[in-house]
Amino acid sequence: MSSQPALEANDKAPAFTLLNEESQPVSLKDFSGKNVVLFFYPKADTPG
Repeated sequence: MSSQPALEANDKAPAFTLLNEESQPVSLKDFSGKNVVLFFYPKADTPG
């Protein structure tokens, strides 16, 4: 679990790399200079 504080509306997202649907790494920096919309589903695919 991360020790970073929760983000607030309009905060800049921290640098991160995740795998896409083809298991290829994609980094936020790959979209530098472009508008990006991120969606997070905190409880997706988890019980509760």
